[in-house]
Amino acid sequence: MRTTIRLDDELLASTKQLALQTGRTLTAVIEDALREVLARHQNQKKKDRVRLTTVKGKGLLPGVDLDDAASLADLMEQEDAAP
Repeated sequence: MRTTIRLDDELLASTKQLALQTGRTLTAVIEDALREVLARHQNQKKKDRVRLTTVKGKGLLPGVDLDDAASLADLMEQEDAAP
C-alpha cells in the first residue's frame, strides 16, 4: 500500500543511511522499525501482574540493615552457627 508520511529531516537522513549500510530499501527499514515498535507494544500489554506472597511478622530484627549485604550475611552466618 502506498501512503505519505512526514518525517523529521535528521530522522529521514539517518534512516536512508541505515538503508544504504544494510543494503535494504528505505521502505524495508521503516517497515522493520514499525514492526519492532508494534511488537514491543504488544509484549507490554501481555505481561501479567505479579502477585507477591506476604507474611505477617514483627519486621526486621534489631541490627539488620538490608542496605548492607556484608553485615546481613554476617548475621545469617551467626544464626547458622548458633547451637
